[in-house]
Amino acid sequence: MTAIPTPRQAGLGRMVREIRAEADRARSVPAPELTFTLWRRFADTGERQGYERVYFERRRRLAALVLAAHLDGRPDPALDDLLWSVCDERTWVLPAHEPRDRPPDTFVDLFAAETGHALAEAAALLDGLADPRVLARVRDEVDRRVLRPLHADPAPMWWESARHNWPAVCAGAAGLAALALGSPCLPALLPRLRAAMEAFLSGAGRDGACLEGPDYWSYGFGYFTYFAEALREHTGEDLLDDPHVREMAAYPARIDLGDGARPAFADAHGEGVYPLGLLCRLSGRLGVPLPVRTGEPSFHDDPCYRWAHLSRTLWWSEDIQEAGPEPYSYLPDAAIVVARSGGTAFAAKGGHNDEPHNHLDLGHFVLRGHGRALLDDLGAPEYTRDYFREGRYQVPHASAEWHSVPLIDGAGQLPGPGRRAGVAAAAAGDGALTFALDLTAAYDAPALDRLVRTFRWRAGRLELEDAFALSTGDALVEELFVSRVRPSVAPGRVSWGPLALAVPPGWRAQAEERDVRGHRGEHETIHRVRLTARIPSGAHRFVFTVE
Repeated sequence: MTAIPTPRQAGLGRMVREIRAEADRARSVPAPELTFTLWRRFADTGERQGYERVYFERRRRLAALVLAAHLDGRPDPALDDLLWSVCDERTWVLPAHEPRDRPPDTFVDLFAAETGHALAEAAALLDGLADPRVLARVRDEVDRRVLRPLHADPAPMWWESARHNWPAVCAGAAGLAALALGSPCLPALLPRLRAAMEAFLSGAGRDGACLEGPDYWSYGFGYFTYFAEALREHTGEDLLDDPHVREMAAYPARIDLGDGARPAFADAHGEGVYPLGLLCRLSGRLGVPLPVRTGEPSFHDDPCYRWAHLSRTLWWSEDIQEAGPEPYSYLPDAAIVVARSGGTAFAAKGGHNDEPHNHLDLGHFVLRGHGRALLDDLGAPEYTRDYFREGRYQVPHASAEWHSVPLIDGAGQLPGPGRRAGVAAAAAGDGALTFALDLTAAYDAPALDRLVRTFRWRAGRLELEDAFALSTGDALVEELFVSRVRPSVAPGRVSWGPLALAVPPGWRAQAEERDVRGHRGEHETIHRVRLTARIPSGAHRFVFTVE
């Protein structure tokens, strides 16, 4: 790190207060231990939360104590002890990422890389504010656990050629650590890091969409940006000076639904905030539009308390003008449309069923009105071992049965790269949007010759048309509509608060619910309306209105 950044405190008062409060808590309450009992739980049961809660609590304390010392310029014995304790951890790798081909402390996973970056920059920032023996050990451990495995071992790690967030985070954080420490291995390491970044960029189409969802945009593209800016400062090389990168930077504004909401496609969340420092830097460097942000930044915006997000929010946040999103967005490679008008919003997706963090959701859609999601995407569930193995599509959040898509003679969508939605139409103007998808390839239903789903949207009104060509004369079709709002079913009508659906003649409506666990292990109840009919070939229309 060539210069010690100065925190920008204008507009960040809430965050600075929270940092100091968290640092006070870390000094007065002992840090929890990462025990063997917690470590073995993933291997024994597939459960991740127990170990990860303690792990991220320790990272929360680390970030708070380092930032407080940086802000206040005072040594802190509690910080010395915590830095030493993190160096004592058996591994910085999470149990869910434990490698089979090498010891854990010679593998660089997402969180080992993040921890190495946090400690490396702490060592640079705290020179003169922490015990030099502690800082010497910090530098040694970052080199041993993060830099040396990437520098000394010519065998690539599996993620180096992946086309999702892993190469951006792992290579980006490792590169940031090397830059912060002024590591002598940096020149030899840079070609490997650049190649990993190229793999990450290749995972986004020309439209720049993040197929893993908005949260993973913050994660992967965030670390790409943080590394790119540190590299530019160090060498003058500018990884952001690229048209494809500019398209990726524009993704949050294009996917924005307003009111701090976005569609929770893939493993995402429908509401949340992007790191403000990241947005400000991308706006200033690339001139991309920003999603409208609600509220001041908080130390608690990221539940994993990633140093990169927190520090850059302090260092990079500025007062910038939020123009707000355009009425329509179309991301052709991802086959996603978004429309916003009159306090209502709509989004729908095509794509294929082998996307990173995939759900069986071709033709799925969300509707918002009156400041909340009325028809929803469940987003990310609690991560477990089975969710990333063969049990993924038995989890409601990823299954076809808990997305707003049809079942045909009981058959839902199937996974695989060939299970793809073809875009038949995409047009917007004069306050209206039309989006049509050929969903035939998503199904393996003997009766189905063709299925085209067409959305016609204007503010407050959505017409959904499913046109079936059936080889057997008729088929049993179940149209599913998913929400976190409890529906009310009456003759000829279903409503979710202010959203109403006119039930066509011949269709029977039934409300169902299920208790599930959210991404952080919280319990919630989700709702589904099932419209059932035996239908002939032809177009069947469903009209939703926000009242």
